[in-house]
Amino acid sequence: MAPLGPFGPAPRLACGVSGGPHSLALALLADPWARARGGSLLALVADHGLRAGSAAEADAVASMLAARGIATRVLRLGLRPEGAAVQARARDARLAALSGAAAAAGAPWLLLGHHRADQAETLLHRAASGSGPAGLAGMAVARALATALLLRPLLAVPPVRLEAVVAGTGLAPVRDPSNEDIRFARVRLRQALGDPPGTGPEVAALAAAAGAFTRRRARREVAIAGRLAAAAVLHPGGWAEIDPASLGSDAVAEAAMSTLLRAIGGARAFAPAPGRVAALLREGKGTLGGAWLRQAGVGWRLFREPAGAARADRVPALPGAVWDGRFRLVGPGQAGFEIGALGAADAARIGAGSRLPATALAALPAIRRAGPAESGPEGHSALAAVPGLLYPDAQSAARFAMLFAPASGPVT
Repeated sequence: MAPLGPFGPAPRLACGVSGGPHSLALALLADPWARARGGSLLALVADHGLRAGSAAEADAVASMLAARGIATRVLRLGLRPEGAAVQARARDARLAALSGAAAAAGAPWLLLGHHRADQAETLLHRAASGSGPAGLAGMAVARALATALLLRPLLAVPPVRLEAVVAGTGLAPVRDPSNEDIRFARVRLRQALGDPPGTGPEVAALAAAAGAFTRRRARREVAIAGRLAAAAVLHPGGWAEIDPASLGSDAVAEAAMSTLLRAIGGARAFAPAPGRVAALLREGKGTLGGAWLRQAGVGWRLFREPAGAARADRVPALPGAVWDGRFRLVGPGQAGFEIGALGAADAARIGAGSRLPATALAALPAIRRAGPAESGPEGHSALAAVPGLLYPDAQSAARFAMLFAPASGPVT
């Protein structure tokens, strides 16, 4: 844990526990570590609901941990087994539930029990899928989420050592049958490696390769961050001003522009194709990835594409809600209200005194009553609040305060 710090006094940790030997070992190791520093650990057990008996299994895991004095909470995900990409959907839902529960418990660190063999499998899986150098870096030891810092303190540890930790306590871990289902690519890769203990030369070599790619990715991210700091100003209203001369046109410039496109354009799951980003840089204008690049004097402005913001699903205006992949509600919110785009008509009506460009105004998050659209006395939709404009007053805006905090894409 020490290399992942500093944690400060009395650290409050959360960890995901499936009941398998590796996540159980994580809880058994993290709990005394936190207690020794005056802190605490909350074990989060996600019941995905994808197979019969999963609820009872989750409850049994929670009881097992509680018997050892570890605070535990069960999260019911209620996923449907029908449809494609079951494992990917379950993984995304689990992470969202874990990070949300960690934030609700006031635990800023979320620990996951991935180990060295998991990292080897990840590299193989991504290589087979055609991932580039960034993807081949595998899972990150530390990754910032919107509500917590995700940590994988066991990523360099072979699974056999973690199973020994659990065996030493006499606990009986849960064995998920899906981990032996060869319909899943990861299972086939795991069986092809043929190294359950995770101590063989193949797993070691793959983990070392992932580490080398990680260092390469880190150097590239530093270069991208430096270029963005020199060339771009990100405004809290969800748009950016760019100095094209400082941005440049090399590979780092393309990566920096791709980062901006994902931030402004609704944080798409995948970055735009590099060739299309390069073309956008050459033209200095156009739309790509949900964002709209326009010239403004000698510089550029990058906005959320108005039609994209208008199509973004409305979400309940409750604490922690994320709208359009870009804005997070940090105020207390209120049931019965929804977040959606302000739109051009309402922007023209109430934004006349604002210095924001009209395109940025239309894409601001606005708070409306839930249900069918309502109309005000002038035929415009009735608004409860527009936090970015302090409309209708500072008190109302504070209740629905929104923070521009675009998602960073898939967590690795």
